[in-house]
Amino acid sequence: MVQKNEVFDLEITGMTHEGMGVGKKDGFAVFVQGAIDGEIVIVKIIKVLKGYAIARIEEFIKKSPERQEPFCPVYKRCGGCSIQHMTYEKTLAFKRQVVLDNLTRIGGLDNVQVNETIGMERPFSYRNKAQYPVGMGKTGPVSGFFAPRSHEIIDSEVCEIQHPVSDVAKKTVLDYIKKYNVSVYDEITHKGLIRHVVTKVGFTTGEVMVIVVATRKELPHRDKLIEALKSNIPELKSVVLNINEKPGNVILGEKNITLYGKDTIEDVLGGLVFEISPLSFYQVNPIQTEILYKKAIEYATLSGNETIFDLYCGIGTIGLFAASKAKKVIGVEVVEEAVKAAKKNALRNNISNAEFYAGKAEEVVPELYKKGERADVVFVDPPRKGCDEELLKTLVDMSPERIVYVSCNPSTLARDLKYLTSQGFKVHEVQPVDMFPWSYHVECVVLMSRL
Repeated sequence: MVQKNEVFDLEITGMTHEGMGVGKKDGFAVFVQGAIDGEIVIVKIIKVLKGYAIARIEEFIKKSPERQEPFCPVYKRCGGCSIQHMTYEKTLAFKRQVVLDNLTRIGGLDNVQVNETIGMERPFSYRNKAQYPVGMGKTGPVSGFFAPRSHEIIDSEVCEIQHPVSDVAKKTVLDYIKKYNVSVYDEITHKGLIRHVVTKVGFTTGEVMVIVVATRKELPHRDKLIEALKSNIPELKSVVLNINEKPGNVILGEKNITLYGKDTIEDVLGGLVFEISPLSFYQVNPIQTEILYKKAIEYATLSGNETIFDLYCGIGTIGLFAASKAKKVIGVEVVEEAVKAAKKNALRNNISNAEFYAGKAEEVVPELYKKGERADVVFVDPPRKGCDEELLKTLVDMSPERIVYVSCNPSTLARDLKYLTSQGFKVHEVQPVDMFPWSYHVECVVLMSRL
């Protein structure tokens, strides 16, 4: 067993799903942040646990040809883009391997076709949503992103993966906080006013929403803040004050007060107009979202006669994409505000064959099934925890022709596919899509059919 502070040579033979290099010292696993498979490095052990150790790189003996210099000045301190030390082509190959490993190890699926990851032509400035925590640093108020596995805020003027206007909005709010001595939230004492700055941008429309998350509705010098935001962001269409009084990691509270402009902004995706509210979910990378959804519709092979269930539907994006090729669309989403937006989006796009229900999919779908509703094709796009087992049981009973599963978490995807394949479904094809370049996250769309 290795010891803390021990230094030795290590050959990196694999990668974890979070992008850490893995090697073995006398059969004992050692995880190394920033190492790439195929490299030989001198490491120093910084932590020893029961089944593995964590080490840092002291020196390179053999570097990977797929290594590059990170482009972000705070890369080593920020917890966002953890695989910038790899070339973009390498990150795409790494993500495909993560999907493959999970399907094999967790799902028990050995012969599934996993395609090459679809990447971006320009993997920068792709995020239409930013969430900046605000807190007190050593020299005053700061706003940026959390360091890995901590709540230390790393301040950075520019983030290369965000839309540039998000950096402008963050700086404007921070300047306002400093100028008017507005208090910022302390996670330990739960005192202070400003907690987060959240931005949403319509890539096609150019519309911008800035959300200031605070612990109460009294915002000092609010007119000055609005004036500054309007001056610095010509595309500004909405400023919202979101009230979050509760301690914990949840960023947005349930109450929104529109301080300026509209309650929502709009964006165009695949020729459809979508209304985006402060609380509604909307994919953060619109360029790749179109690719992802087109692949999902392709997998559905719709003829125009199908009834579609769009589960965990958010503001209705996938279902509305599919509506013109189907007889009927039924969407289910737990966030009531998102369901209201989905209904508005259907009206806005003159779609009359889609209906949406608010509630948990695992509760609403069994009720619909009992009432006689049947799906020929089911789209599921669950959160990271995957599908609830009660929902999967109902899908098995309903036995749709095809299930198209969109996943942001390969491990829960593999778990759910294991269950479905044991109950009479077959996995035909898996398509990874790089929705989050330079992070270890990967999105997948999977085609399944009834045996």
